Amino acid sequence: MNIGENAPDFTLPDGEGKDWKLSAQLGKTVVLLFYPGDNTPVCTKQLCSVRDNWSDYQKTGAEVVGISTDTVKSHQGFAEKNDLPLTLLADENGEVVEKYAVKSWLPGRSARAVVVIDTTGKIAYHKVQALSLFAPSDADVLAAIREASK
Repeated sequence: MNIGENAPDFTLPDGEGKDWKLSAQLGKTVVLLFYPGDNTPVCTKQLCSVRDNWSDYQKTGAEVVGISTDTVKSHQGFAEKNDLPLTLLADENGEVVEKYAVKSWLPGRSARAVVVIDTTGKIAYHKVQALSLFAPSDADVLAAIREASK
């Protein structure tokens, strides 16, 4: 996965079981926040930080979604429990994790990663955390969004 390449299209169910399609977002900056799993300490901290900084994310105009290999039902409970404003997508088969080269060393899980796709559908930012114990900072993600939106 290289900067400037076309982002692979995909369709995944959201936390309500409705299909969310990347190509339907063309014209918007899209942020894919890959994380290993719902209700785990670091993932909860990461997505709650996004929640706590949600107004800053909204100001960018970007479509921000979380992706893990958990189920739609798991996402529903996780989002409700933590009052998460972002859409969570269920990649139960790991197909999108594979397409975006964000596989974890944990079997069947995603690595912690951030992918920003520009308004033309090209990869503008792709960063995989070497250790899933550390969440990306909101400041770094927001800076990547702003750069991709230029």
